[in-house]
Amino acid sequence: MQRYLSIVLSLIAVVAMRGSAQSRGEFIFSPGSTSFPSSHASTLVGLRDGSILTAWFGGTAEGNTDVAIWSSRQTGTAWSKPVELAREPGVACWNPVLFHMQNARLWLYYKFGTDPQNWTAARKYSDDEGMTWSATEHLPAGIIGPVRAKPLVLPDGTIVSGSSTESYHSWAVWIERSRDQGKTWAKIGPIVPTPTDPASNQREGIIQPSVVSLGAKHLRLYARSTEVIGRVVVSDSFDEGNTWTQARPIDVLNPNSGIDAVALKDHHVILIYNNTTKGRSPLNLAISTDGEHFKMFLTLEDEPGEFSYPSLIQASNGDLCMTYTWNRKSIRFVRLPQLEIPKLP
Repeated sequence: MQRYLSIVLSLIAVVAMRGSAQSRGEFIFSPGSTSFPSSHASTLVGLRDGSILTAWFGGTAEGNTDVAIWSSRQTGTAWSKPVELAREPGVACWNPVLFHMQNARLWLYYKFGTDPQNWTAARKYSDDEGMTWSATEHLPAGIIGPVRAKPLVLPDGTIVSGSSTESYHSWAVWIERSRDQGKTWAKIGPIVPTPTDPASNQREGIIQPSVVSLGAKHLRLYARSTEVIGRVVVSDSFDEGNTWTQARPIDVLNPNSGIDAVALKDHHVILIYNNTTKGRSPLNLAISTDGEHFKMFLTLEDEPGEFSYPSLIQASNGDLCMTYTWNRKSIRFVRLPQLEIPKLP
């Protein structure tokens, strides 16, 4: 009887937490209210005053020549009207990434081109928290920059940026490392898992890594994988990102969709991902004490549809803040208070 009561109470707690998170979720803009009908691949950053800045790409459809980078700022409980941050004539923009350097400079990295096989990387910066921006500059040839997830900025200012390449038959993760504020880069890789079937003609590999610090000089990346693998894939560095182990899958599902991770101030790792092998629903949060074994604790979305390409940060007050694609029609934002993050031993 006591065991049965414990199970019931646990289920009630999970349902309550799920409802609480969904009730806090909000649209950054109402679907159908903007000049761009399709939106995807959001990023977010916490600003010094506690507000949130987001960006995403939007246009008639992914890959079309009218796709630009758009942004909105949350102040209080309201989101500003989306404003255009970047547009490239004749080609689409892709995958914006916002992050701060230690000198408080705010960076926007993004891609432009006809498709991921022919991307060019670009960036601009702001010294007033995104109110105004510098002119666009291109990254050096062969350097892609953070391909989707935020980079890790080490205490000494070194940028460890998760990058990847997408050929038509194989995908690979790379790490791009800069010790001079992004002026020059060292490219490390490729980082790939052992092929599951070397004779297969199926596309296999990993892309879009999210890099976290597990303490000391130990870094870990979490990557999206193709359907052949069907799991989140990890690789480790024990020298702050200079060398990396061969990638390997862990016991977390991945349906060939973007993920993100953050190491909390208590060194627990939070992963936001689609807990399925097909489709892009549901969208879930999981927590780990060792960065390896994850326990799902929150479902953000579980209706039919696409809830994908999440971005995740821990705000200065300890809350978890996240954005994600909502059916390609809008970007949704959720704040999970620090008190509701599970406490694990």
